[in-house]
Amino acid sequence: MGDIALLPPQEDIESKRILKKTAEAHRYLAELKGIAASIPNQNILIDTLALLEARESSAIENIISTFDDLYQSNYQAQSFISSAVKEVHAYSNALKKGFELVKNSGLLTNRVILEIQAQIESNSAGFRKLPRNKAIK
Repeated sequence: MGDIALLPPQEDIESKRILKKTAEAHRYLAELKGIAASIPNQNILIDTLALLEARESSAIENIISTFDDLYQSNYQAQSFISSAVKEVHAYSNALKKGFELVKNSGLLTNRVILEIQAQIESNSAGFRKLPRNKAIK
């Protein structure tokens, strides 16, 4: 398998150096939690991260948008600079909806996948049906 080590590591990784870094990370996370609590609308952080993820994922499918266009558009008002931006916003909202559905149920089910798909495509077409002789094996 090349140079990639298998998980979990076989050796004890709780060295002094790692434990010190863990304590340092804990301190920074507590600091971040305190700062985040002072932000009036904490959803703005989550919304921004979801939008960034949606933009990058959409670029893989050759759906290209700029940050300026994304932030000048408004999903709630259905006001978009372009169709690509509209699709990125739909992906972002589907990501947030999917996260909430899985968080609430603890499961990623076919129903959840279909709800996410419906959010992205603005319809409830469901799973694509392939003829038996052309099914992917």
